[in-house]
Amino acid sequence: MLFIQGGKDNLAELPLIRSITESLGARATLHVVDEADHSFHVPRRSGRTDADVIDEMADVVVDWLRKQFIR
Repeated sequence: MLFIQGGKDNLAELPLIRSITESLGARATLHVVDEADHSFHVPRRSGRTDADVIDEMADVVVDWLRKQFIR
């Protein structure tokens, strides 16, 4: 299972997500998008755009899928 979480998501507590993914062990992967909120929007001060975040998440998904299906 792949979990992608915004680091500044006020609707889901990051420590709770971390504890859940840790309890799932090797079955779960957590990727935290720095500065991103629940909608994966990042503030301008982050130096990144929402498009940058989408690119990051796409790369994470592709890498995760490769690890699942190409062994």
